[in-house]
Amino acid sequence: MSKPLPKRPRGEASLDLPTQPLGACEPKQAWIYRELRDRILGRVLSCGARLPSTRSLAERWKVSRTTVALAYDQLRSEGYLVSQGGSGTYVAAEVPDTLSTVSPGKAPATVRSQPVDATANAVVNQPFVARIADPSLFPMDAWRKALAASARKASARDLAEVDPMGVGRLREEIAKYLNVARGIACGAGQVLVLSGIRHGLELSARQLLSGADMVAVEDPGYRHAEPIFGRFCRSVLRIPVDGQGCSVAHLRAAGNVRLVHVTPAHQSPTGVTMPISRRLDLLRWAAEADRWIIEDDYDSEFSYDSAPLPALKSLDSADRVIHCGSFNKTMFGALRIGYIVLPAALVPRFRQAKHVTGRANGTLEQLALASFLASGAFARHVRRTRLVYADRRDVVLGALRNALGARQLVVTGAQAGFHMVWWPPEGFDVPRFHALAHAAGMQLPAISEFCERTDLPAGLVIGYTGLSDEAVRRHARALGGVIEETLDA
Repeated sequence: MSKPLPKRPRGEASLDLPTQPLGACEPKQAWIYRELRDRILGRVLSCGARLPSTRSLAERWKVSRTTVALAYDQLRSEGYLVSQGGSGTYVAAEVPDTLSTVSPGKAPATVRSQPVDATANAVVNQPFVARIADPSLFPMDAWRKALAASARKASARDLAEVDPMGVGRLREEIAKYLNVARGIACGAGQVLVLSGIRHGLELSARQLLSGADMVAVEDPGYRHAEPIFGRFCRSVLRIPVDGQGCSVAHLRAAGNVRLVHVTPAHQSPTGVTMPISRRLDLLRWAAEADRWIIEDDYDSEFSYDSAPLPALKSLDSADRVIHCGSFNKTMFGALRIGYIVLPAALVPRFRQAKHVTGRANGTLEQLALASFLASGAFARHVRRTRLVYADRRDVVLGALRNALGARQLVVTGAQAGFHMVWWPPEGFDVPRFHALAHAAGMQLPAISEFCERTDLPAGLVIGYTGLSDEAVRRHARALGGVIEETLDA
């Protein structure tokens, strides 16, 4: 006898409609994401409709609750859903795709469904997936004071801020910060305040792409880039990554690409840094045919062994680079304040688009962040956490060296950021290692999980910044033990 479906709470949208079959090789979370998004865009789920709980939908659609939760998380991050504490999850009042600037009559791009990146939802002290900042290191007292001061000092004019680019004082401070920290000579007029890097990618795609364009992304690369761009273009091409980052030679051979998304400072996920020679070649590629480069500078603040290379944008004499950054990783994830630095020619278009789509950040939070930057509190926080994260990295590197013994330790990306990649020695039994690590409560995503076509060795991604000092020592010892057990087999 089949188990009866749970009763639907009052006001909850019905999801008992027939579903499309799971696509070939399509992960279940991508299928759920597609089903819900299509119903939202088709107005089957109306704006403001309440969705079932993750447990309820999991029972109805015969999948795990975690799978549903991951799909809900992606839809929330892309603006289709909103959550209200103690109340539930609802369809957003303004659905992102209804504001698309793609010309009418253009056929929508066919997008291959993408798996949800489970590592993006990592929690603190989850070994070794936690590629996030440790919130316990953030100076909450200083932030509370900045928030209180912004509320106390805010004028009526501040509260009626109408500039769609963001609060002027914050944009000025971001421009100053980028000049010093990343070598970018920009003015406040080029800075657009957004909710984060993904917001910047989506807005750029809306404004710069048509249904006939091709976009290039790194392979392996940032898992959210392809689904974001794929909604606004004809096709998304995967460009292989080598020891110097995104291959410009393959990019040239790809043909008429309109835009490329790159992570030159600390390639996501391999961690390699794009050298100056390749950066200049990439900039020449863009200038040759009116192309655009989106520079995703997601964790450049954390460079441990030497000063980081200046941003790609700092070398951009042809003004073809859109520089994306965020305070959500450097401060805390719930802040939801990021920014993009625009080429001068794009400012009017993006300003208008931001005016149409509405503001994504509260004025008081922006004023508080401006004060936080101006006072030097942000710089002090980065300096302090950089030292802590470097120590945690060293603990993991020490455990790897001890476990490998005389075997050579090969890692990439350890010079910066929130993660590194360990490349096990030849003959290492990676499947056995994964089984042992999983049994010990550890997850080390494989580089292959981020690849579509590029064939790379069996690298393992190790995140360490979201582990407390005690936790990183404990889990590093356990990791070393798993490596030794794998080698002894």
